[in-house]
Amino acid sequence: MKTKMLKKNYEFKRVFEKKKYYGGKYLEIFVLENKTNENYLGIAISKKIANSVNRNRIKRLIRESFRKIENNISLGYNIVILWKKNIDIKYAKYDNIYKDLENILLNAKLYIRDEI
Repeated sequence: MKTKMLKKNYEFKRVFEKKKYYGGKYLEIFVLENKTNENYLGIAISKKIANSVNRNRIKRLIRESFRKIENNISLGYNIVILWKKNIDIKYAKYDNIYKDLENILLNAKLYIRDEI
């Protein structure tokens, strides 16, 4: 199922206010149950971290990582993903982001890994 995007400022604020927080090496994730049968994803990268080209690159990498695992994520959540402010953007590689996202969602008990 395709995850919808959070776009409005108040949608992000609601998740931040009533949040459950999970941190990883590169990413921070805030989760809020939404009582629907869909997931909503929001991605926010601070202007202090990088210029617009690099911020958008990080967002694309996060979106692609999320897309790869979204079929294994429990439904009914608003998820906001942030790049950690103290982490240099040179670490913004697909593998780093994918593994970090997977580990954080496992810790949050939102992600069910396929057993091989």
